[in-house]
Amino acid sequence: MALALAGCSGGLFGHTDSGPSLPIHYVVGAPYEALGVWRYPRERFTGAETGLATIIGAHGPRASDDEPFDQTALTASHPTLQLPALAQITNLESGRRITVRVNDRGPVPAGRVVSLTRRAAELIGVRDGTRVSVRVLDNESLQLAAETQGDTGRLAVATVPMVDVKAEALAPPVGVIQGHVRVAVRAALVQQAALASAGPPIPLRLPEQVSDVPPQPGLLYVLAGTFGHLEYAEIQRRQLGDLGARVVTSYDAPRNYVYRVEIGPIAAAADADAALGRVLGAGVRDARIVVQ
Repeated sequence: MALALAGCSGGLFGHTDSGPSLPIHYVVGAPYEALGVWRYPRERFTGAETGLATIIGAHGPRASDDEPFDQTALTASHPTLQLPALAQITNLESGRRITVRVNDRGPVPAGRVVSLTRRAAELIGVRDGTRVSVRVLDNESLQLAAETQGDTGRLAVATVPMVDVKAEALAPPVGVIQGHVRVAVRAALVQQAALASAGPPIPLRLPEQVSDVPPQPGLLYVLAGTFGHLEYAEIQRRQLGDLGARVVTSYDAPRNYVYRVEIGPIAAAADADAALGRVLGAGVRDARIVVQ
């Protein structure tokens, strides 16, 4: 049941305006380190992830893509998504769902998958440690990419041709930071895909539209790594053996993600944070908290 909290009508965004009029940058960005954890930003226009949310605290006047920062707007920060993007945030504990504009880099804590403004968090009942899902809205995010790439001199998109890359995610030795391969989508490809499904300009300030779906709170796990071959998963499991890690098989997963190394189930967010800290301390720098 949709709850139109802002008196809006006319599609996903209700009213529309002329779209962003400020010099907003399209941002992907280079890999960066935050509190000992490496993050690898990349363009991703599909897919969903789960984890724990938090609320944005003190902030400067601008978001990472140069939009004005506003705690009353429905915006969010994400550690790796291209900026800006549109995402659907669902509170898995209550079933409340909203659409936000992801325009900022963060959150800094390793155990959080997304940070919401105070207003966005209020609308769906999120506090620090709430279990959420984050689903990228593909057509809308492609459209946003096209709308914000007019200033090509400031694009953070690689200009090399796209190529097929196949790689095995090997478990690193203790103390070694895992490496990643990122192949950026060309700006021309983004624009071409967006034009095929472009609608009215996406407003800078999204309407407050909240919907309810069945709650799916699930249990927490620390996901240490995903692998295409059992022997590599076993190497990482032995690396984390003292922490209770196990190998789980999912034969319907893509080839490079058939085997997962995980710790859990874990009932409380505080316990998941503690377990994640131990895994990071063992040298697995890409570990994260997920909800299953």
